[in-house]
Amino acid sequence: MPPRERQRAAPPPAGPRPRRRPALAAAGALVLAVALAVTWLGWTRIGSGGRSSGAGPIILISVDTLRADRVGSYGYPRASTPVMDRLASEGVLFERALSHSPQTLPAHASILSGRLPFQHGVRDNIGFSVGPGERLLPSRLRERGYRSAGFVSAFVLRRETGIGAGFDLFDADLPPAQPGASMGSVRRDGAETVRRARDWLATQPDGRFLLFVHLYEPHRPWRVPANFGPGYDGAVSYADALVGQVLDGLRERNLYDPSLIVLLSDHGEGLGDHGEEEHGVFLYDEATRVPLVVKLPGGQRAGTRVKESVQHLDVLPTLLEHAGAAPAQGLEGRSLLPLLKGRRDSLGERGIYAEALYPRYHFGWSELYSLTDGRYRFIRAPTPELYDLRQDPRERNNLVSSRASTAAAMRRALEARVTGTIDRPSPVSAEDQARFQALGYIGQAGNAVATTGGDLPDPKANIRVLERYREGVTLMSRRQLMEAIEVFREVVKSQPSMFDVWVQLGHALMRAGRHREAIDALRRSVDLDPGATDSLLAIAVAHLRLGELGEAQEHARLALEREPARAREILARVALARGDAQEAMAEARRAQEADATIPLPAYIEGALRHRWGDYAGAIPPLEKAAQQAAAKRLSIRDLYFTLGDSLAQVGRYADAEAAFQAEIRAFPENSHARASLALLYQAQGRPADATRTVNELLEATPTPESFALAVRTLEIAGQRTEAADVLAQARRRFPGSRNLRQPGATPANGRRE
Repeated sequence: MPPRERQRAAPPPAGPRPRRRPALAAAGALVLAVALAVTWLGWTRIGSGGRSSGAGPIILISVDTLRADRVGSYGYPRASTPVMDRLASEGVLFERALSHSPQTLPAHASILSGRLPFQHGVRDNIGFSVGPGERLLPSRLRERGYRSAGFVSAFVLRRETGIGAGFDLFDADLPPAQPGASMGSVRRDGAETVRRARDWLATQPDGRFLLFVHLYEPHRPWRVPANFGPGYDGAVSYADALVGQVLDGLRERNLYDPSLIVLLSDHGEGLGDHGEEEHGVFLYDEATRVPLVVKLPGGQRAGTRVKESVQHLDVLPTLLEHAGAAPAQGLEGRSLLPLLKGRRDSLGERGIYAEALYPRYHFGWSELYSLTDGRYRFIRAPTPELYDLRQDPRERNNLVSSRASTAAAMRRALEARVTGTIDRPSPVSAEDQARFQALGYIGQAGNAVATTGGDLPDPKANIRVLERYREGVTLMSRRQLMEAIEVFREVVKSQPSMFDVWVQLGHALMRAGRHREAIDALRRSVDLDPGATDSLLAIAVAHLRLGELGEAQEHARLALEREPARAREILARVALARGDAQEAMAEARRAQEADATIPLPAYIEGALRHRWGDYAGAIPPLEKAAQQAAAKRLSIRDLYFTLGDSLAQVGRYADAEAAFQAEIRAFPENSHARASLALLYQAQGRPADATRTVNELLEATPTPESFALAVRTLEIAGQRTEAADVLAQARRRFPGSRNLRQPGATPANGRRE
């Protein structure tokens, strides 16, 4: 009979009860005792001070860039999120959970540390990392006997950021980045992340572990199977299905019921609500309000909804209390267990802090700070804002003037927390500063950082400029280089202090083969921030490709302190170009000492032998370098190109073809690899394949420089009619370009720009 029916059954008739047989009674008591002991030992443990703890699994799932109001259980009528909705029905849903930063790395640092960005020091996705003294969640749980594993899906949470500190296993094995790829595009499919997490689950001997799974699907650029639908909603639907795979992995091992499961996001997405399509700049609800669902072991309080505002800082104290750990000292966040278990209706009103320093670091605009309580949000900006979230949830009516006393009180409370200083992403030594000046750079380190925020442009006034810039980034990702260059030039003409745009313009010009112009653009970025190591290295590469070896060497040396491995790689290539074998090998070894994953010595040895005409001798070290790079999932520019040319020179045409194709897959803009492949086809009597490859060259990089290379390639192949046709097409498309010439002519300057 069901338990409730047994409780309501009539009592037995009065009179003497039959005596139980002693052996059966003892056996029954033993079975009950064993069952209770197994349950007790399996899922609870008495900690110090008599504190009881739930020792079952703790599962933390972060779905990047997920707006709360695009999930069905949060009221979105067009949602396709059945897994998250079911989890909410089996758990406790917090209606107003807020992030402290609209950026992935700072937000996750707050979730895992329980501290605000200005406390843990991670203020931006670039140039910051979690400090070695920061105690993150897995380290704290280890003291309670928890094993831990983290599986992430994006470059922005790579191991070098320190976000994996304390995990017994931290899996951030991402595919190599394509040249010119945006940070957001360097990722892996969440299906692979989930597969690895489930494989790890299958190895666990019991349920005393922390599992952290990070999914990146709602973050642009969206990469979603077609059956999940288009756009942001389709990406959210795909993420929902992946969450379901994680939960299925728990169910298969009978771990779902005893688990405490936390589902949240790091931040939301603008989707144009205040003019921002993506995130990072503004602090409105669409960027800072995130879903937060907590399923307690055994489904306690299933279906409960909590209206009180909570924050990312509350996650760590909640999980520590659940695990029976002593409260962490000095943390502002509060455990949500009293709300989760119904012991309290409220934890009391408090102001929740958020910051956006992305506009300051990347565009030279003012940073933003906000304070949000149960009713109002105040945003400190050059033009301050106050919104009544109860009456105006879409934050359209700025009340700073009409409710001046409220705005003033919230400003004082916010400014009591803002430190007044902005952390610099990367310092520049005095020695390096002198070298910058010697090279003609006039910018001071961190000009935008040193300037008072109130003296900088308000991001609200420039949001259309930002979206225009992001259009350029999208064009660049689609290899529409000429269009992207045009957009970037338009933006920097009106906003010359936008550091990121100069960087993107420089890289677009590099990919288009316009290295002289690229150097000019990248120098402007270094003027704005002399600590811009990536720009220095890109300038060094551009000088190297122009044959300006002294300038390449000087710029690589400027980056030695901050990026020794990459700088040493360029110095090795400079020595290689000079034919200095001893120095090239020495720099290659130093690069590998700085980063053991770079198989540079074998590549340089092979490249030197190729340079000397010892093609057969070049093949073994180049093949060794290729094997080492493949094992590390690295891409080394020109490795397969040099190997392919060596193989072709000794008549191994099929192997050469495969090597050229490998170079093209890794570096689609390597036009010379495509040109060499076309000539290889022509030499094998495959003119149709040669013509197709030249056309693919023009599709991959439709620039005047690529058209000029295509003309030369067709001339060498003896296809003069085709060469003339391509030249005519190029002149129609790029009238007035100096890079286009008559077939058979030589450029006036005698060298490739």
